[in-house]
Amino acid sequence: MKLIRLIVKEIIGMFVDDGNLALLAVILIAMVTAGVKLLSLPPLAGGILLLAGCIAILIGSVRRGVPRR
Repeated sequence: MKLIRLIVKEIIGMFVDDGNLALLAVILIAMVTAGVKLLSLPPLAGGILLLAGCIAILIGSVRRGVPRR
């Protein structure tokens, strides 16, 4: 049973290294999707928001991961 649990944990770890990063990305995708579908936001604007949001999330994740002096 421990071996199966370890294997599952490793497989999940390959796809989700930083849980906060993954959670924020899912929230961003949901918000942009809701904006495009429910608020009639143009798809191009949604794409730009998605790109900018992903870059901001990635920069924040990198800043949290860099050790402070």
